[in-house]
Amino acid sequence: MAIERLPGFRDFYPEPLPHPDVWSADARQYIFEKWRTIAKRYGFREYDGPPLEPLELFTTKSGEEIVKQLFDFTDKGERHIALRPEMTPTLARMVAAHERNYKKPIKWFAIPQLFRYEKPQKGRLREHFQFNADLIGETDPAADAELIALVIDTLRAFGLTAEDFVLRLSSRNAWQEFFQRGGGVAAREYDFFQIIDKLERTAPEESEKKLAELGFSLAAVNDFIAKGTPTQELQAILDNLAARGLRDFVKVDYQVIRGLAYYTGVVFEAFDRKGELRAIAGGGRYNGLVKLISNGKVDLPALGFGMGDVVLLELLKARGLLPKFDAPMFVYALVEDETLRPATLKLVHDLRAAGHAVEYPLTPAKPDKQFKRAQELKVAFTARLDSSDYVRLRNLKTREEIVAGVNDVGNHLRCTP
Repeated sequence: MAIERLPGFRDFYPEPLPHPDVWSADARQYIFEKWRTIAKRYGFREYDGPPLEPLELFTTKSGEEIVKQLFDFTDKGERHIALRPEMTPTLARMVAAHERNYKKPIKWFAIPQLFRYEKPQKGRLREHFQFNADLIGETDPAADAELIALVIDTLRAFGLTAEDFVLRLSSRNAWQEFFQRGGGVAAREYDFFQIIDKLERTAPEESEKKLAELGFSLAAVNDFIAKGTPTQELQAILDNLAARGLRDFVKVDYQVIRGLAYYTGVVFEAFDRKGELRAIAGGGRYNGLVKLISNGKVDLPALGFGMGDVVLLELLKARGLLPKFDAPMFVYALVEDETLRPATLKLVHDLRAAGHAVEYPLTPAKPDKQFKRAQELKVAFTARLDSSDYVRLRNLKTREEIVAGVNDVGNHLRCTP
């Protein structure tokens, strides 16, 4: 019986894909390159951490209930460890350990592979890659706007527009103010947030009953959400984004509340406008995490977001925005005279050293078979040695052919538009 991959995990193959049940390594690399390019334009530096961490790192942040969602085990050193389900606790640990060595604000990004033990479903697997960007050491809303702009410009880099996605902006502070104005008891604030967090997934009569127990009405809550009046903090962010020309990508939506025991201020989620997919990205302020992870030794404000590759890839496919991944070679070196193979190998090596993508037949083959291979690879040129000193260079698009000295071939290729 053949060994198969584990449920919820992916195989990545080069294009063209042999089967619809596998994933494109070329598409994955394309997404990674876009993520890196835009993050670096915004001044973010790349970091990374181990895929295995002490289980305590994640339970400290999310509580014991997260254990059932993890790949956790006891290692040979009797340590209880887990494959990372998220990157932010690792970041908080790293920053707490060496924050004095970095000027604030710290702007870092990572592209980790993350793991969660849960039922695989559309848009959610047991592993995925995620673009994480975090800004640490700044409390001003300008930092929130900077991070949100990064989310928007990252999605725009893939060709997505304001007609394709919207960033729903909210604030835990706004809900705290609503709760306090309504006479809510501080001890029940968490219960209130839980009700708000599940409004979209709970029957109205059930939400009404739970809110009434806390002294609130569903009508008042829905009215607050419908009005979407931005707080002073959110207005500052909206004005900042408007100055960049990004206001059309954002709307205030107080239904977004996100992780209850984690986020402390502004929160946001990016969704496709058609509402067909899960959130494309999500994040917000988590000002207490570094202090929590460091056991009170380091206290720095922080905010960040995560953008997974699974939902993003589904969206790009649905919008027809993935490029064609041909990965064409530039030159194919023909070997029609086997006595010239050593000289051809030298030519191939020199052209590769000069930065050109070059392929050649590894073993003797008929000329027509070699030329067919060159066409399959969609090369721009074929190169064939007439002797150890001269190369016949042919442009397959124009059919133009020239003879050049073996040391001059690179110059002719550099001059090619």
